[in-house]
Amino acid sequence: MSKSAEPEPQVVHRAEGEAGGELVLRRAGAHWEILSNGVFLMDTRDGASERKMVRAALDALPEGTSGARVLIGGLGVGFSAREALDHPRTGGVTVVELEPKVIEWHSGPLGAVAGHLPDEPRCELVRADLAVWLAEAAGRAAAGGDRYDVLCLDTDNGPDWTVRAENGRLYEPAALDLIEAVAVPGGAVAFWSAMRAPAFAALLERRFGGVAEISVPARAGEPDVVYLARTRS
Repeated sequence: MSKSAEPEPQVVHRAEGEAGGELVLRRAGAHWEILSNGVFLMDTRDGASERKMVRAALDALPEGTSGARVLIGGLGVGFSAREALDHPRTGGVTVVELEPKVIEWHSGPLGAVAGHLPDEPRCELVRADLAVWLAEAAGRAAAGGDRYDVLCLDTDNGPDWTVRAENGRLYEPAALDLIEAVAVPGGAVAFWSAMRAPAFAALLERRFGGVAEISVPARAGEPDVVYLARTRS
């Protein structure tokens, strides 16, 4: 092995995933990796596109916005949540994550990666299926409950490549109904994808009247893509 090569990843934790199958946390040198059923989900090597997703959505809000409420679908290694917390327009962040072990790891081995999110007073970590949570949140919003200025969805690899089949629901018209119901009028909505998804972009265009496609170079292969839209005012 050359001096610059990373050591082989070592398994630190194994757990039964809420979505079924095995959830694995590995360490490879200075970096962490999360896998589900042997499929690579995320690591701590970069995170540029996740951070870009959050920055682009918050920057899309009207000039002078402060105290923005941010909803993030998917905790992962915490890059998105930390980017939102560090943005000057953010007031508070709610993160919805399906896997309880992923949340638990942020109080342990992943704690330092994103600045110990469980200890952040402006960050709420919610253990729930995002599709179910959105339906419940839409009901609360209709009754006068919280709405969000920014919604960033990074729950899987994107509309055309879902590790968990059920996550396909998040890219369908019914989910966009729920997203719009929990967003403030004119709020920003961003979706992360590991590849271009033209059909989904067209769906967003029809629904919201405009969509920006932001490409972010990846370490290998196709660029990651962020789709950004604004809900109707």
